[in-house]
Amino acid sequence: MVTASVWGWLALGYAVASRLAYVLYVGFALRRQERSPGAVAFQRFRWAASRLMTNDAVSFIAACVAGWHTLSSGLPRAVLVVSGIVLMVVGVVTKLWARATLGGEAYYWANFFSDTPSVSPARTGPYRVFRNPMYTVGYLHAYGFALVTASLPGLIAALFDQAAILTFYALVEKPHFDRYRDAATRERVGARESR
Repeated sequence: MVTASVWGWLALGYAVASRLAYVLYVGFALRRQERSPGAVAFQRFRWAASRLMTNDAVSFIAACVAGWHTLSSGLPRAVLVVSGIVLMVVGVVTKLWARATLGGEAYYWANFFSDTPSVSPARTGPYRVFRNPMYTVGYLHAYGFALVTASLPGLIAALFDQAAILTFYALVEKPHFDRYRDAATRERVGARESR
């Protein structure tokens, strides 16, 4: 018979594989798309990315639930649950606020699919306080759910998920935004000099 903790570790493997599939697919697809933009491919990309995001979320929940009560912190259960709920609320509210600030298309990297994307850093909503609220504070919900379920595999999955998305940001998203921001700056400077 397979014990609950073994199921938790198996679910963690599923969560890690799901996160890797998600960030690697999105990263490679966006890099490829950046070299040959086109709006038609966006719908196909969005469909695949949303399926991978859903699978990623399910795998994380599975790691937390399958690893239920494998985290021994020495704290009373009520402290873990209350702390976890607070983290979940802060994380979800931050993600929703960031998404509302950027709009739905930004959530799926639509600017990678445009010949002339309008890329400028957001300065409203949670972006007034945090440089990247979606990938930083917005991940508190994952840690919160791992605490509520007292799941060590869930906590490890939350750490891995955030590390993977921050790596994706550093290697794919930020360079893309920097290129377009720099090009826009050069255009403004050139326009001023030509006057």
